[in-house]
Amino acid sequence: MMRVYRPLAGPLTRSSVLARALALALLAGLGLLLAQSSAPKQDLSDFEKRLAKINGQISELRGKIEAEALKESSILSNLARINLNKALVEREIAAWNVQMEKARAELDGIQGNVRDLRADLEKDNAAIEKTLVTLYKFGRLNFFHFMLQARDFEAYTTESKRLTLLARYQEDTVAAYLKTLAELGEAEGRLAAKKKDVAEILRETSLKKQELEAEQRKSFDLVQEIRRNRQTHEQALRELRDSAEQLQVMMKKIADEQWALPSAFVPLYERRGKLPWPLEGRVITSFGLQRHPRFNTIVMNNGVEIAPAKDRSLILAVHAGKVAFADYFQGYGNLLILDHGMTYYTLYGHCSQFLVNVGDMVRADQPVALVGDSGSLNGECLYFEVRYKTKALDPLQWLKRR
Repeated sequence: MMRVYRPLAGPLTRSSVLARALALALLAGLGLLLAQSSAPKQDLSDFEKRLAKINGQISELRGKIEAEALKESSILSNLARINLNKALVEREIAAWNVQMEKARAELDGIQGNVRDLRADLEKDNAAIEKTLVTLYKFGRLNFFHFMLQARDFEAYTTESKRLTLLARYQEDTVAAYLKTLAELGEAEGRLAAKKKDVAEILRETSLKKQELEAEQRKSFDLVQEIRRNRQTHEQALRELRDSAEQLQVMMKKIADEQWALPSAFVPLYERRGKLPWPLEGRVITSFGLQRHPRFNTIVMNNGVEIAPAKDRSLILAVHAGKVAFADYFQGYGNLLILDHGMTYYTLYGHCSQFLVNVGDMVRADQPVALVGDSGSLNGECLYFEVRYKTKALDPLQWLKRR
């Protein structure tokens, strides 16, 4: 309980009134701060849900990096480690950005409440001062003393109710003001701490990016070596053939899994030559047998590679279907496979990020991923395939002519 103050001797002055008001305010604020320590935590906010999702992605990426480190070093595995490390850094930065958004939103809300309370207090200054004077005069509403001085019982009843209401109103207002200031101070403290954390993680991320850039330069040098050195070039081709065979095995497993088609479903084969392009850009690698201009080696391309046009990054589904696979696949980078029913499939490789999950139903022209360079020997591009069962088909015969 708040201590009851007795009247002081001597004349009442404005400074003494303000001193008494300050004492009452400090006691009220202390009680509120103690009460706040036992307040229940709020449910997960949108920020916390987003953060939980990102942390899950970070954990998954770390697991993949650990698994990749156990593999024998090769051209494709080196590319895989580089891309996984890059994705990890990007997710860590995203997590800190969400934390900063949350802190700023909390601070904005508290500052708005403080402005409202200060405006209310400014309007009620006269009434508050009158109440404080009354509190001082009657020693924190010493009703026994007041009753002895009252002219009659009716006057006592009326005035005591008014004084009580005024006192309660004033105490509630001051308490609410102090509570908001306390919350604001806590939020500013949290925000300052988070800013320090963000600055530290950005510093570490900057160092990681420098290391990543060094690895990317090594990767670039390795790609140049593949183009110049026959032995390295043939090693890369062998690894890519192995990956293509592994993809063939996986496609057979996917083809064995059947799912019910929607009632109003247009088969993919009816859209042959009419499918929209998955990415606006130019074809840099064609379908079919390709001869190396320098080494005269021949490689079979089961799809095409499309370099994105300027400011184009969204990869679109060419037809409605179901997401059958969305993960990193050596040689293809982040690979997305859409099942269009009746054992027709489209494949989207070298993605930087997926926008859909396994099991999702997608519509034609829906964004499903972002273009990237994961697993690519030709820089940023989309690797695109069309398959019937496990057989690769020429994608250019299925896409609209341009």
